Amino acid sequence: MILEHADILIQPGQQAAFTEAIQRGLATVISQAQGFRGAKVYKGIESAERFVLQIQWETLEDHTVAFRQGPLFGQWRAIVGPFFAAPPVVEHFELACEVS
Repeated sequence: MILEHADILIQPGQQAAFTEAIQRGLATVISQAQGFRGAKVYKGIESAERFVLQIQWETLEDHTVAFRQGPLFGQWRAIVGPFFAAPPVVEHFELACEVS
């Protein structure tokens, strides 16, 4: 499994609308993507306009090729993109260790 970590900065005062939009985008678009395994969204406490999106993908290519180069990416960006104050910073991670 690969973890996509997207650090998102939105326009001031748009927290409620963005929360609704990202939830809708995840439910209607991202959930259809090849290799999608789950997602979580965190909102900033100290920085109210900052959100962290974490998406679990089966493989890196499911995100970087199948999703990013396919038709779902445009649909996703149409829903969440208007809220962005700057392009999201996106990185990918693989599990190094786990404690339960």
